[in-house]
Amino acid sequence: MSSSVPVKRLYRGELGRVNVEPTNRTFRTLVPGVHRLARILTQTPTWRGGERLPATGPAIIVPNHISSLDPVLVGEFLAYNGRWPHFLARANLFDLPVLGALLRDAEQIPVQRDGRQAGDALGEAARSLQAGQVIVIYPEGTITFDPDEWPMAAHTGAARLALASGAPVIPIGQWGASFALPPRKIRPFTLRRAAVTIDCGAPVDLSEFAGGADDRHAVRAASVRIMDAITAQVELARGAKAPTGRWQPRLKRRVPRIEAVS
Repeated sequence: MSSSVPVKRLYRGELGRVNVEPTNRTFRTLVPGVHRLARILTQTPTWRGGERLPATGPAIIVPNHISSLDPVLVGEFLAYNGRWPHFLARANLFDLPVLGALLRDAEQIPVQRDGRQAGDALGEAARSLQAGQVIVIYPEGTITFDPDEWPMAAHTGAARLALASGAPVIPIGQWGASFALPPRKIRPFTLRRAAVTIDCGAPVDLSEFAGGADDRHAVRAASVRIMDAITAQVELARGAKAPTGRWQPRLKRRVPRIEAVS
């Protein structure tokens, strides 16, 4: 789908026209409803770069994470640009009434953060990629702790999945969700609808690390490159320049980029 199609036009019941990728009835029914709910908190979003998404085949989408609302907004962007998103999401969400059933029916992927099952999600994500699906993984692992809400240090899961699968990695920078639904009380919640921008970038070049999924140094370098690409898209979405260095939550300070892997 061309990004030149006006966003408002897509919201008039035209999801079936712009997204012909096979999926189940739950997913196809859920997305228009989610769109209507999202507009309670946000203005009609500004979308850029939708044409950079692969029209078919596997892809790993890597957004920055600033609010509990942004998965809804990123998922909306992907669905209305022709691809059904399969998020790696916290396992406890799947235990919630109604929401858990919807997540399972929509083929989202639970992530156990602790214990022996912590790596199972990457295996399931790899199988989804083999089936030609789009996977969404947040390299930061949680909503950013950076005091200015810039992307912080990455976990290595996205890089390991990319190097093992060979699937293209597509960076997304998004801004505005944390004004609609502020995390950790960083600002007062208001009913004023927030302006939202989502900016999709070109695939991250990881060719020099190909086959290095078991190479710790290659995985770390690929993780930094992925976060650099995400940060560049966030700069475009925010219309601002990111600070030098990247927030390391364990140290509670910014560190040089080369060290910015959790």
